[in-house]
Amino acid sequence: MIIENIIANIDDFEREELERRHIERVYLESAHLLKRIQRVKTDHGNEIGIRLKSSRELTAGDVLFMDEKNLIMVDVLSDDILAIRPGSLKEMGTIAHQLGNRHLPAQFEAGEMLVQYDYLVEDLLKELQIPYTREDRKVKQAFRHIGHSHG
Repeated sequence: MIIENIIANIDDFEREELERRHIERVYLESAHLLKRIQRVKTDHGNEIGIRLKSSRELTAGDVLFMDEKNLIMVDVLSDDILAIRPGSLKEMGTIAHQLGNRHLPAQFEAGEMLVQYDYLVEDLLKELQIPYTREDRKVKQAFRHIGHSHG
């Protein structure tokens, strides 16, 4: 089976609609959400080719296939992250500036700044006394590195 379009996201469906379908999952590393062409296996061992026509990236919960009985969706493996919880605007500005200078991709979720684990960033957070935790957490989107130079 070749998937060329994403049907919807699992969050768009009513609970009753999902309960009457058998759900298979394709587990991806968050970095693989950026790949438009890839071969994957579901948790039931079914092989699927993904060749997206649009430039849209995959996100957790994307439905790749659905019929009356079955549904195949994308799920994401946990990432080793730092969940940063600045206590003030000054702390947020300080850490955002420091991480921006390193061109480190970040995501924001429920008052937290999420970055992939890096021992140097952890040392910086300790030094600046900015509250954080190290966690294994599923993120909905890939951490996107943006190319840039100070040329």
